[in-house]
Amino acid sequence: MALAAPVPSSPGENEYPSGFPQSICDEVPAQKYLCTHCDCVLNGAHQSTCGHRYCLACVHWLIRNNKNLVCTKCKEDPNQQGKYGLLTLDQFFNDAAINKEILALKVHCTNPGCTWTSTLEDFEEHQSHCEYALIPCNVGCGLMVLRKTLATHLDKGCPNNKSLCPTCSCPLTPSELQKHVCPNDKKSSKAEKRQKDNKQSNSRRKESCQFSEVGCPFKGTVEKLREHESCSSTAHLQLLLEVFRSVRVSVPSPPERSVHFPGLDLLLHGQSSPSVCTQPACEVEVDGMDGGVNDMALSLHDDQAELEVGQQLHALQQRLQIMENIISALSHEVEKTQLTVTALDRDTNTNMQLVEHLDSVVADQQQRMIRKDLHIASLQQSISAQQDVSYDGTFLWKICNVSQKLREAATGQKSNQYSPAFYTSRYGFKVCMRLYINGDGVGKGTHMSLFFVIMRGEYDPLLSWPFKHKVTFFLIDQNQREHVIDTFRPDLSSVSFQRPVSDMNVASGCPLFCPLAKLRSLKHAYCKDDTLFIKRGNKTEI
Repeated sequence: MALAAPVPSSPGENEYPSGFPQSICDEVPAQKYLCTHCDCVLNGAHQSTCGHRYCLACVHWLIRNNKNLVCTKCKEDPNQQGKYGLLTLDQFFNDAAINKEILALKVHCTNPGCTWTSTLEDFEEHQSHCEYALIPCNVGCGLMVLRKTLATHLDKGCPNNKSLCPTCSCPLTPSELQKHVCPNDKKSSKAEKRQKDNKQSNSRRKESCQFSEVGCPFKGTVEKLREHESCSSTAHLQLLLEVFRSVRVSVPSPPERSVHFPGLDLLLHGQSSPSVCTQPACEVEVDGMDGGVNDMALSLHDDQAELEVGQQLHALQQRLQIMENIISALSHEVEKTQLTVTALDRDTNTNMQLVEHLDSVVADQQQRMIRKDLHIASLQQSISAQQDVSYDGTFLWKICNVSQKLREAATGQKSNQYSPAFYTSRYGFKVCMRLYINGDGVGKGTHMSLFFVIMRGEYDPLLSWPFKHKVTFFLIDQNQREHVIDTFRPDLSSVSFQRPVSDMNVASGCPLFCPLAKLRSLKHAYCKDDTLFIKRGNKTEI
């Protein structure tokens, strides 16, 4: 059944109903990161039981729109002809490992003009805020506009963005409403217009940085202003330092006449207390004139100069005090920030150590799981072997794929095989059969050879040795006409029937058990459906 591309019912602005486009990746994504259906970068990767990966949305769409869903990749693979089955929802599982790798892929925004780059994990969040994304007008005019120009479009260009005049009910755009003069009530209209203008100006008003007086040019909204002030402490300190230096340079030098001001000396030289003036506070040196009108004019002029300099000095002292307070506050904030950064670094190191510890715990648990799986497999193998064990001395051995085993024996690939172990009694000898299907020794190439093997068992110390029981082999005619039977008694002097010192003794038995020509005879059914049945037991049991 052909698989059509999924079509979402109502995709949103930044939704990806199937996979992410390959064009957003900085490098060409590997094949393992692509959806089998939509050929895009996997979004919510799910893996099917056949090993192929699909987006989660593709999985739901395919199952919903296909009655008998078959994996496309499996159908295209010539090695999988006739082996694929139908896919259902419970045959897909979340592929957490590949999802983690995909979210770490380096991507970029494909909107013209946007320079954003990051990982795929942040891509959808960026798309929901990208100023260069094309979005539909939210009042339904049908136009697609850039997100950053939506406000301008609504204000000036959208034909559907109209509101009614509260007085005359006339439909107007925001720009028209600002200029509209209602004929019914001009005063009310003007008041409302002023209100709207005030609201718009307040919403758009940008505030200056509190350090604008010392040269900071930043202006912005309240939120951006707070962010700027928290991130620009160093720049503000540099501005303050430059202003402080300029203040010291801008202090006027003393007049030519020797006029001494204790406060100015304190500001310029940084003394803790004013120096004792050795001359009078308003000493004036004048050559060639001792009194009269000239002395009075000079005295008045000196008083006025002293007053002006005193006023300038007072203003500079106030400004300097303000600067010192600001520097102190900024220094305090810098110290707090440094403490916060130190605490964050400490928490980061602690978290990294915790992650490393958890990684080691996970690795240890994975090793334990591997050991448990091996132990479970060993136990299952032991249970399977125990299910085939016989404790009454008889054992029916089913041998399948006889033709293949004959070919392997004739070419020397595998000349013999052992039967599962069985016991002569509940606590008796542990034995098995060894079959050379293409013969061994004198019967090689002409007969099928069958031997009896004594194995080392759990109850050997309690048994009477050597092994003395008669051994009887049967090749079953599946038509129940003429069974091949061979019997022998153990040679008590042979090491084959002594107590085993290794896992098993040397095999002993019938090298000419059954001619190969008789095995292939159409008259008998020794080999039927490519299967043989060999039994070790008593004649009375057949």
